[in-house]
Amino acid sequence: MQQHASVISLLIVVTTAFLTPIILHRLKLNYIPVVVAEIIMGLIIGKSGFDLVQKDIWIQTLSTLGFIFLMFLSGLEIDFSAFSGKKKRELLSNGKQEPNSFMVSSVIFGGIFLLSLGLSYLFVWAGFIESAFLMTMIISTISLGVVVPTLKEAHLMKTGIGQIILLVAVIADLATMILLAFFVSLREGGQGKTWLLLILFAAGIALYFIGRRFKNRSFIEALSTGTVQIGTRAVFTLIIVLVGLSETVGAENILGAFLAGVLVSLLSPNQELVHKLDSFGYGFLIPIFFVMVGVDLNLWSLLSDKKLLLLIPLLLVGLLLSKLLPVYLLKLWYDTKTVLASGFLLTSTLSLVIAAATIGERMEIISAQMGGTLILVAVITSIFTPIVFKKLFPREEAANRKIKVVFFGANQVTMPVSRELKSGLYEPILYHTRIEKSDKQIADSLFEIREIPDYSPETIEKTEVFTADVVVISTGDEEENATLAMAVKERGIERVIARIESPDLEESLREHNIEVFSVFMSTKALLRALIESPKVINILTNQEASLYEISMQNAQFAGMTLRKFPFTGDIIFVRIFRGKDSLVPHGDTELELNDRLIVTGSKEYVDQLKRELEFCEVC
Repeated sequence: MQQHASVISLLIVVTTAFLTPIILHRLKLNYIPVVVAEIIMGLIIGKSGFDLVQKDIWIQTLSTLGFIFLMFLSGLEIDFSAFSGKKKRELLSNGKQEPNSFMVSSVIFGGIFLLSLGLSYLFVWAGFIESAFLMTMIISTISLGVVVPTLKEAHLMKTGIGQIILLVAVIADLATMILLAFFVSLREGGQGKTWLLLILFAAGIALYFIGRRFKNRSFIEALSTGTVQIGTRAVFTLIIVLVGLSETVGAENILGAFLAGVLVSLLSPNQELVHKLDSFGYGFLIPIFFVMVGVDLNLWSLLSDKKLLLLIPLLLVGLLLSKLLPVYLLKLWYDTKTVLASGFLLTSTLSLVIAAATIGERMEIISAQMGGTLILVAVITSIFTPIVFKKLFPREEAANRKIKVVFFGANQVTMPVSRELKSGLYEPILYHTRIEKSDKQIADSLFEIREIPDYSPETIEKTEVFTADVVVISTGDEEENATLAMAVKERGIERVIARIESPDLEESLREHNIEVFSVFMSTKALLRALIESPKVINILTNQEASLYEISMQNAQFAGMTLRKFPFTGDIIFVRIFRGKDSLVPHGDTELELNDRLIVTGSKEYVDQLKRELEFCEVC
């Protein structure tokens, strides 16, 4: 009978996790992060609501695994290329030069940490908590899980201000996790036990070099497909090894998981592997963990304690002050709205607060009610801070951003294309190896070409390739094209296009989501189309009435029918691609987020529509 109840509880939790995103979508509550919605749903089915779930070994094990995998993905989310500082500092709209992202971010986090420490002593003095250091980590932490999706949604990841916000969050995530590990080690074992953490970090460094050595071996590539999936197996082995080692040296298992994520991020995994790991984590284990966080929260006991009830608004104010005051440094370069919006977004906090609260409860530093209060405040910040950010952040900043297209290789194809793309919407940059002086004079008179000594990885690192939205590689050597394309794709560039004539190479690159074009195949397809459908070719090649693709990213128009769509003047919707489906549009067709719209019309109007649908943040 007990086993039957166990299965029923697990069924309720898994079903709740499955239904949560569907309910969010149907109610058009896209501004609420899914993980926060899962906690709210857990509140409804748990101790604060209908109390339908009985916690047992199955649910506890899956929830713990979810927490470990969440910490792993938190480490994996850290993009270490942001620390390189190789991004060219551009002029802002106010005429000032962008600040050095790393320097400014480090100063801001330093201010956040010092303010958090001061506020923590106030909370200790007021009698809310005993440990000022634990409270410092809770106040100073920032949720990468909220910051990254919000910046991506607003198309700000590659901008100067976006990089600063991201770096502050990354530094906060790294620093608070490491400090939390040392805090636990000192609290439980004194200085003698703290030295054992060095064994964990040394093991991490050793595993990194082993992974780096074997990563690009041909046999690893051969074992990465089919039923073997050696990359996925290696990642899970790494997690288990470091989690086990963490517990052996007396540290928290989540530190080992976080360290595993950091190591995988440093090894620059291909995006297909990252997608698999995200799918497994956020599709199964992590939702169970967040639902169980809500299940275990007892709101009624929190609300009945006046002291804890008073702590909620005070801690919210403390979180806001600790971020808004240091971030005000950005006022030297940016307008007030941008600065305030950045401060609010950095106030969001979730995963590490749950980690700190869980550890605090286990070590009996805080009560279960206090832990629940801290988690509740974290949930509140994760709901309202992205909304405030989107409302405050100037729309012009996102709307005026250009799509940066980097070309490698100047030839008869890339040069005219880069010139034609030079409009209000695109920012093409063309790189080529050194050319003869006479040829250079001719090229400079028609095209803007940036010379580089060669196409080696070291040289490429010094270009603006890793801040690009699209990278096109068309050198004279297709093997070099393939190598460069793989290297750029592994660094997280979403769209990489390579010129490849060999069918075998083409198939290999397509498996890594690299787009491929071939002069021979393109010419053959164009000739056949010209014979069979000459009018279609006229549409494709006509500069004034061509076909264009627009990605629907503006939530304002999600669910709106084409009949009510306000921008249907000088434009025709030809086709809508939704996932793997191809839809013929009509008046009652509803637009959805991530739809790819194929339209035709005047270029000026299409550019305006692209800005509205692709670059406008969710309002």
